[in-house]
Amino acid sequence: MNLLDSEDRRLRAAALPYVSCASVKKAWVCVWLSPIFKLFHQMRNSSFYITKSIVYECLSHSPFRRCNFSSDSGDSQCLTKPRYKWAVYGKSATDNDPHKTSIILFPGQGSHFVGMGKNLVKLPKIRQMFQCANEILRTDILRICLEGPASKLSKTIHCQPATFIISLAALVKLREENDELIRNCVVTAGFSLGEISALVFSGALTYEEGLHIIRVRAEAMQKACDEKAGAMVTVFLNPGSPLKLCIAAAINHCEVRHKIQNPCCKVANYLYPDCKVIAGNKEAIDFIEDHAGQFGIRRTKRLPVDGAFHTPLMFSARKVIANSLDRMGNFRRPSIPVISAVDVLPYRGTMNIKRKLAMQVIRPVRWEQTMYALYDRPTDVPFPRTIEAGPGRQLGAMLRMVSRGAFDGYSSIDV
Repeated sequence: MNLLDSEDRRLRAAALPYVSCASVKKAWVCVWLSPIFKLFHQMRNSSFYITKSIVYECLSHSPFRRCNFSSDSGDSQCLTKPRYKWAVYGKSATDNDPHKTSIILFPGQGSHFVGMGKNLVKLPKIRQMFQCANEILRTDILRICLEGPASKLSKTIHCQPATFIISLAALVKLREENDELIRNCVVTAGFSLGEISALVFSGALTYEEGLHIIRVRAEAMQKACDEKAGAMVTVFLNPGSPLKLCIAAAINHCEVRHKIQNPCCKVANYLYPDCKVIAGNKEAIDFIEDHAGQFGIRRTKRLPVDGAFHTPLMFSARKVIANSLDRMGNFRRPSIPVISAVDVLPYRGTMNIKRKLAMQVIRPVRWEQTMYALYDRPTDVPFPRTIEAGPGRQLGAMLRMVSRGAFDGYSSIDV
């Protein structure tokens, strides 16, 4: 196995999100990086790790954006001031003015509520969507959305497909009310399972393919929760809080006090500055809640889930999802950029989509970094319109904490 070739591919891919939306070809990026990769191959064997650091240093001094994405860190600071952004130079179908373009965001699990969908089902096309879903899911998902109870809707096997269907149904309503926002969309992204909604919107997946993936994903994650119980907690930090020390102390507590081998405690969601979601073994999360003040944590909020999503405790689910995706046929290339919060890179072809969708359940959701990649821009460049397509307004609340200017153009769809 040639580690250098594998690393080359990873570094080439890492450069792509720092280029404006589809305005610079991949080939140009490779040409720009070619001197670095030539140096990389010349300094093989014992100099491999030194060369790797040189490449990273070169990237950090480039005009492209480079962020610290260490999954063990509570940090998400950028090493350089970003210059090129997806939405700034993205071109809509009819206009180049960023102010007249739009970004559509799709929520994930946890945004659901009983009664969602009541403002959508009057449209015939949306009723057809639910009928199709009932056949694939083998359950009356519309009835669960409208009537609940909340305990049933909150189950992963119901919550994930319900959120997915409502999100795409919201787009049908938006098309009826303001088709221009859809036609002028230059980029899209989704939070966790919302990425599957975004891929369907972009044309990379069909609605039926998305439903199938969601069904397998929900069942696999529920089974992983039953096999390895975990917990998740949102932590609200003071500036400079030593989150890495807190996580290390929680892991040590599990090993010493509870004799747990290879305990898990990691940042699962990067929400916005000074707000993260920590997931792992229940004992580790209990420790964080009990000792929050010692580590500069202002407040904690336990999430009503029985698993540690987006951590290695979901590894068994990843294998099931990967096997299911491998049996599916080829997908299509997205018609507009779909930014993955796994690595803040755009989805590309079939293999890239399948790999990321499988890895998604064990990797943290880098939502804060995704928002910076979408909205950071010079002060004289206007923000696009932002639409949250789906239940709730959680993504809007997080956007407000990342960029007040971008939030001024935010709206949601009443579902």
